[in-house]
Amino acid sequence: MPGVPGMRREPASATWEAFGTTVVLRSTDASAIADVRAAVQRELDAIDRACSRFRADSELSRVNGAAGRSTRVSPLLIEALEVALRAAELTGGDVDPTVGRSIELAGYDRDWRLLAAAPAGAGERGERRAPSAQAIVARMRAGWRGIAVDRTSSSVCIPRGVRLDLGATAKAWAADRGARVGADAGGCGVLLSIGGDIATCGPAPEAGWRILVTDDHRSGHSAPGQTISIRCGGLATSSTAVRRWGRRGRSMHHIIDPRTGEPVRATWRTVSVAAANCTDANIATTAALVRAGEAPQWLASLGLPARLLDWEGGVTTIDSWPAEDALEQALR
Repeated sequence: MPGVPGMRREPASATWEAFGTTVVLRSTDASAIADVRAAVQRELDAIDRACSRFRADSELSRVNGAAGRSTRVSPLLIEALEVALRAAELTGGDVDPTVGRSIELAGYDRDWRLLAAAPAGAGERGERRAPSAQAIVARMRAGWRGIAVDRTSSSVCIPRGVRLDLGATAKAWAADRGARVGADAGGCGVLLSIGGDIATCGPAPEAGWRILVTDDHRSGHSAPGQTISIRCGGLATSSTAVRRWGRRGRSMHHIIDPRTGEPVRATWRTVSVAAANCTDANIATTAALVRAGEAPQWLASLGLPARLLDWEGGVTTIDSWPAEDALEQALR
């Protein structure tokens, strides 16, 4: 039960696995953590049943299996698809939900932890390859403008040959929704991280939510990176350095360039963005990796605080993202 008004509230946290990654929940009120976690887990379970590409019984799998035909779906999947289409619109197609076939051709056809490790020395910034014939076919079949979403009939139709993947938006959107239902259930402040996509809702701790920004959300506090503090909104980090696997002697990752149908090459190692919500932050980080050298100017034009890390360890900060030395002094 939520704490009694007027009493000092102690923070609490919980960790579990969902969506094939780690979920970290923080609450400003330890007495409410059980209610908060239960509400968050119900929300994430519902989203997984609607949006998972790896569940044969998900609504998304049913839509992919019925490509070319209209399929009735839940309002939850309708909203998830509208979020994905908004991302495509905002980024000029750099974040495209119709790259599912390209992701599968890259070898990401199961939980990434089951994939073979990337070749030694893979992942360097200068890596470039010509797109394969399969990738070219997948690219020709892609195209987010061909998705028809009808709220009135609660139905979806995708073109024949297209396979949807909502990985670029659904996890961050789930974090936003989960944080909101958790805060409502506990009557307290909540931070929810799903694989490093972070959403907050409700009052923050006195010093704000302290977060280590680094390549891998699973890293300990001693990992290279920067510790920042946020009081509201969302924070997302996307990296081409961590979620990698080997396929036919090549290093692959999950950020697909819709123009080539292949994992994006010659881009940043890691991009982090703060925004009004986690969904918008993650749209920006994904698009920044696709846009590569054009990303800093694009992020600056949007007024989004961002941190871009290159493969040599150089850091570029955008807008009001704090300087590392100044922030560390402020947090002492």
